[in-house]
Amino acid sequence: MSFRQKLKQAWENNNSLVCVGLDPDMHRLPEGLSRDKTGLLEFCTSIIDATADLVCAFKPQIAYFAALSAEDVLLKTMDYIRDNYPDVPIILDAKRSDIGSTAKQYALEAFQRFGADAVTVNPYLGGDALAPFLEHADKGVILLCRTSNPGAAEIQDLEIEGEPLFLRVAEKAANEWNYNSNCALVVGATWPNQLRRVREIAGNMPILVPGVGAQGGSAAEVVNNGTDADGAGLIINSSRGVIYASQRTDFPDAARQEAKKLRDLVNQARV
Repeated sequence: MSFRQKLKQAWENNNSLVCVGLDPDMHRLPEGLSRDKTGLLEFCTSIIDATADLVCAFKPQIAYFAALSAEDVLLKTMDYIRDNYPDVPIILDAKRSDIGSTAKQYALEAFQRFGADAVTVNPYLGGDALAPFLEHADKGVILLCRTSNPGAAEIQDLEIEGEPLFLRVAEKAANEWNYNSNCALVVGATWPNQLRRVREIAGNMPILVPGVGAQGGSAAEVVNNGTDADGAGLIINSSRGVIYASQRTDFPDAARQEAKKLRDLVNQARV
């Protein structure tokens, strides 16, 4: 099953456009968990168990694991999702890109070493750097388009022949790079007007939307500006707002409550 098929199934089965990001910070682990790899894995698997029926995807961020030399915990976390919740797609948030030969290794890292269903990629090196990812036709390649950080405008809004650069990325993705129907785009929830413009170009292409919750993005604005013709098409990510909902031993229940609250808020806006 391809990433697109798996994602569509998860949208429908869980009635959810919500993605939970797994960004485990050793210094923010709730009480009762050891400050080591064992505690890190327990934290991730507890969040997964608490939210798996409420989400359309999980998105582990590789930097949080790699900074702790804990890639083995990332592997175990992704294995845990595959073994226990095989219908929930896994997006490896790695934002990889490089010249072709190196990009090929990054693609193998994401899709073979870690077994991700999709990976985030920086498209600003151009199509030849994306090709090694796109060749994996059953895997999702999620391209940074208009990111949620405050400084995004410095580069992504630069005008080229009267059009902002991020729209050029959306056009390239829709018209050139999506030859295997495995492209998706990243557009931050903090930019609803830009999200609307990207959706107009992207058609039914999935859009990963970070920035809801802790970064201040509005779920209702995301839905109103970003859903596709079928009322879906979005992967609305929340990381810190869900996984750090409590610093006490009740953190799995608190995470579930926050994920459910976001799912319900999104679904209310979809009506």
